[in-house]
Amino acid sequence: KAAKAARKVVVGRDGRMSGLMVKNIVNATLSALGIEVIDLDYSTTPTVEMAVTFLKADGGIILTASHNPKEWNALKLLNNKGEFISGEEGKFILELAEKEAFRFCDVDKLGKISTNDHMLDDHIAAILKNKLVDKKAIASAGFKVVLDAVNSTGAIAVPALLKALGVEDIVVINGEVTGQFAHNPEPLPEHLTALSREVVAQKASLGIAVDPDVDRLCFVCEDGSMFGEEYTLVAVADYVLSKQPGNTVSNMSSTRALKDITVKHGGEYFASAVGEVNVVNKMKEKEAVIGGEGNGGIIVPELHYGRDALIGIALFLSHLAKSKKSSKQLRNTYPDYFISKNKITLEKDIDVKSVFDKIKKKYKSHPVNTEDGLKIEFDNDWVHLRTSNTEPIIRIYAESNFETTADNIAMRLIKDIQEAI
Repeated sequence: KAAKAARKVVVGRDGRMSGLMVKNIVNATLSALGIEVIDLDYSTTPTVEMAVTFLKADGGIILTASHNPKEWNALKLLNNKGEFISGEEGKFILELAEKEAFRFCDVDKLGKISTNDHMLDDHIAAILKNKLVDKKAIASAGFKVVLDAVNSTGAIAVPALLKALGVEDIVVINGEVTGQFAHNPEPLPEHLTALSREVVAQKASLGIAVDPDVDRLCFVCEDGSMFGEEYTLVAVADYVLSKQPGNTVSNMSSTRALKDITVKHGGEYFASAVGEVNVVNKMKEKEAVIGGEGNGGIIVPELHYGRDALIGIALFLSHLAKSKKSSKQLRNTYPDYFISKNKITLEKDIDVKSVFDKIKKKYKSHPVNTEDGLKIEFDNDWVHLRTSNTEPIIRIYAESNFETTADNIAMRLIKDIQEAI
């Protein structure tokens, strides 16, 4: 038989302390299987996703534990389109590993390992080419930006993007790529107090926070208040839909403000099950022009089907510059909804299905969606109950335009769950 060309896999990592160690193991293992490795080293999740297609690779691996604390690390696996593999494919790979159904190659067929250090530049160039990214408007707005890079690779990627967009005045906090995260790396309000203070102290136009692998994005207004991570997608979608009408998708636990904005622009909104793969599948099915997750994850299909904080920043700044508003004034143009996030721990042997069935019966006069756990709508308010994939809990998310109402709905459902149990 003619020799097959070696398979190619792109590997990149965030700034975690264990990253180099894990990368060396991954690269050596792939090489031992006869697979060619293209090593991007320090990178971002969206950059690795795009590199797979740029380099016509057969797959990709990002070494990151996303927003988890510093002791964690993990492998995010990509297919040949640079998209996350599905649950079925993941199960298949774990079975192969379990059975040790793989063969290392002969020593003269080891895969070669090469490095590539210009993928971030190519990623940024692709963002600048996007027709909705308005570099001229951004450059002439004279923004001053404070970035919290949480001691990971956002410290490399975000300033490079901002400079390419013509933003000159950039202050970076937690900018050394050490993996010694200065605070819990999940970009939630309670972890961004230093960024808030710095934005006010620097008299900046806005603050930007990303997670360690740069696929989640949130903003802080010029007065130090949170723009709200749920509103990253809302603001970017508002801008995209004003130029390019169409449909949107977010997961069921995300704010209904996205639906409001979509309807305002004449499009249709669809909710998917939680998880990026599910959002992407629904976006393809409904031909959405923009979508993502309420945790500050923006997916722009024209660029690639993956959450990407870098295109999110470019579109948000285009929107902000053209609106001639301050970040706080822009935030005030969107409806105010509050999401109350709660969880209850389950005892062993609890049949969650029968618990959900009882609750479904109790609220049968309301619209109910069972695609992912149980979502019940009460006029404009909603509650979403789902089990976690990683721990024995039920998550309870409720949303209303009053914080107390959202909390009350959640409490009511927690009581229902306890009664059903």
